[in-house]
Amino acid sequence: MRGENAVRLRPPRNTLDRRAVGWWRAQWLLTTAVPAVTLAVLGGLLEPARTWSLSLAGAVTVVGLACTAFFPRWWFRVHRWEVTDEAVYVRTGFFWQEWRIAPMSRIQTVDTIRGPLEQAFRLATVTVTTASAKGAVTLAGLDHRMAADLAERLTRITRDTPGDAT
Repeated sequence: MRGENAVRLRPPRNTLDRRAVGWWRAQWLLTTAVPAVTLAVLGGLLEPARTWSLSLAGAVTVVGLACTAFFPRWWFRVHRWEVTDEAVYVRTGFFWQEWRIAPMSRIQTVDTIRGPLEQAFRLATVTVTTASAKGAVTLAGLDHRMAADLAERLTRITRDTPGDAT
């Protein structure tokens, strides 16, 4: 529907917690360190593999450090979320933007997850599961207290919202 009566979504208002940048960087560093160290040890132990293994370890390290410096700040800039009495909204991406909207009447479960790295950064992930074939709506990188409050609020709102969540 186009024209004056078309309804337009405004961008969600909330950003993630700034600590999410450090959390994502730690993930990148771990993801980079495991293959880089493995290749370096392999190159140190096996003479025939030394040249290519150490070169590949260096390349993995350079690419991993570049990704560690760039992507977390980028993701922080493009991730937005909001919860209203009607729906949960999440927008991600820059070139390929994805909007995920979960109407309260469709929410089936609300989960709060805190992995070891998230716990170290005092962060949490809230996962809102619906009957959508696309899967759950995920709010990763939230302050752990805010995530707990949000899960409680979503549970209360969905309980009070008519609908069968199917």
